[in-house]
Amino acid sequence: MQRREFTAGVLASAGLWLCAGSANALSESEAATGIRVALEKGAVAAVQLLGRTDGFLRNDKVRIPLPGYLNDAARFLRAAGQQRRIDELETAMNRAAEAAVPEAKSLLVTAVKSMSVEDARQILTGGEDAATQFFARKTREPLAVRFLPIVTRATQKVALADKYNAVAGRAAALGLIREQDANVQQYVTGKALDGLFVVIAEEERKIRQDPVGTGSAILKRVFGAIR
Repeated sequence: MQRREFTAGVLASAGLWLCAGSANALSESEAATGIRVALEKGAVAAVQLLGRTDGFLRNDKVRIPLPGYLNDAARFLRAAGQQRRIDELETAMNRAAEAAVPEAKSLLVTAVKSMSVEDARQILTGGEDAATQFFARKTREPLAVRFLPIVTRATQKVALADKYNAVAGRAAALGLIREQDANVQQYVTGKALDGLFVVIAEEERKIRQDPVGTGSAILKRVFGAIR
């Protein structure tokens, strides 16, 4: 990904963050505030987009399919008259992800509030997904813990989920799919997290590319200054 860099001092000795070609200096406080606003804005937008009906199911970028070999096998099952049952499972998988994602909001916002000045500096001067990577480092593991029971309850409603686990377990033993994909609950949880960070990254790119369009004065000042 394209990397944005400063040619002037990023953190001047006087405690100011200076942007190349800019007559105005940003204080550490202003810069950190701008980054926090950007992170929270992108995270909340991603949760709202995905944590609703069809947030995953009708979004080709994040829609959760059956994994690898099982996805290929599903084509034969559909041809054998099992279309409805396969569609039921795939729909349940995506609905489970949609149900789990709203749980992410509080953890993402907490991560923003705990962000250090050094975190903010790295995000401001990093690549176009630097904020997304920050979220992934800080929240992916605890989010997985929160998502799993929600995903489990949702997938248990579909009888085919147990059969998936049985078939997938055998497929994993033969090396046809990854071990972590052999359990539908674990698989959906992982894919839900992948999808969440994909959409957070999209929101981050929008903010970096068009800070003026966000309507936020602090984002215009922070991100507009480095364009």
